[in-house]
Amino acid sequence: MTTDESRSEVHIDIEGRVVVPTHLLRALNLKPGDRLMVRKVGDSFMFERRETIENRLWKMFSQIPKGISMVDELIAERRAEAWHEVAE
Repeated sequence: MTTDESRSEVHIDIEGRVVVPTHLLRALNLKPGDRLMVRKVGDSFMFERRETIENRLWKMFSQIPKGISMVDELIAERRAEAWHEVAE
């Protein structure tokens, strides 16, 4: 363990499991049985609670102005891309 309590060295066992040190689990109020989402970010893994991801998405989508259809925007964008491909 390093002197920084937010960091620890862990090992991957033969079955590919990683055991997260107790002090880090406690710091994030994680308990046995809790589920996390994991994604690759560059050369690292990012573990997050599902609720954290959902909150981030709700915040992002709440910034879309009322009356704007993301479906219509996507269709228009795809049509414009297709038109440029045909024009080339």
